[in-house]
Amino acid sequence: MAYKVGVMGAAGFAGVELVRLLAQHPQFELIAVTSDADAGKEIAETYPAFTGMDMPKFTNHDDPILFECDLVFLAVPHTVALKYAPTLLDKGVTVIDLSADFRLKDPDVYEKWYGVEHTATDLLANTKFGLPEVVRDEIAAAAADFAAGKPVLVSCAGCYPTATSLASFPAIQAGLSAGLIVVDAISGVTGAGKKASARTHYCFADENLEAYGLANHRHTPEIEQILGVSGENRLVFTPHLAPLKRGILSTVTLSVPEGVNISAEALQELYEGFYAESPMVEVLPAGTSPKTTSVTGTVKAQVSATLAANGRAIICLGAIDNLCKGAAGQAVQCANIVVGLPQATGLPTLALPI
Repeated sequence: MAYKVGVMGAAGFAGVELVRLLAQHPQFELIAVTSDADAGKEIAETYPAFTGMDMPKFTNHDDPILFECDLVFLAVPHTVALKYAPTLLDKGVTVIDLSADFRLKDPDVYEKWYGVEHTATDLLANTKFGLPEVVRDEIAAAAADFAAGKPVLVSCAGCYPTATSLASFPAIQAGLSAGLIVVDAISGVTGAGKKASARTHYCFADENLEAYGLANHRHTPEIEQILGVSGENRLVFTPHLAPLKRGILSTVTLSVPEGVNISAEALQELYEGFYAESPMVEVLPAGTSPKTTSVTGTVKAQVSATLAANGRAIICLGAIDNLCKGAAGQAVQCANIVVGLPQATGLPTLALPI
């Protein structure tokens, strides 16, 4: 059975990555791609990689063809999803949202960090969070609702929260963390979106490393929510921009609680066991570090956990492609689960070796 799907915001970086993945998906038929700025254009006019392919033209966000879809992916900035998700759901369309609008369970937290009113709070109680390897019960519940004929809203985890949470969640859940959770994460420039800024313009980003969003990055409460430490004031999150197109490497340093002892072998076994049923997460052998180039263009994540020499700290590492596992690929992975397909269906899992 083929499912008709659409992408709202298809001309952006995450949106066009969705188009790339959906165009090759064996069970999803891409019938609508929207971009208010590019309406009427062929996709290949904006992205020549699609030259020669039979693809729908860009239309406006308000195009009623979206109501003919079984699923619509929202690759739009925050607040835009607040406007369109309720109408799509009312029309019986399942929504896979890549924006931040429905990730945070508490609307007050959303309004504090994003500085805007949350205008669809009635949807939050039934929104399912899209990070299948960690928030497993929610995506399973979404699949059950879809199978029962109900439209569902899945809010996919952000890029930094994905890399950070996959790296550290098993250790934190096992009680191997006390005190501060220190996150230093590095991202490529596509994480900032298609519109260039003084920070992401080639002339400023090339040959440069820069920390930004110090103590106030909007992904902070999402990471806290996933890790189960909301309101504890334990997370110190510092993002950095590197001169890469794609990729995130997140380093999470945890302090082992007093009186708790764990061996390096037990830590490795913990991670391998936790992700044993997660085909998109590769736990690397002890002594091996994740690399962004090893996951570029794929929906795979590489993680590792290393015990410090003194046994009192754990260094957790997570590498993902921010556009794929951190956005578009994760959205398709969630959609696969929702409609009852194997989660890897149509998704690339092998990076270019060179």
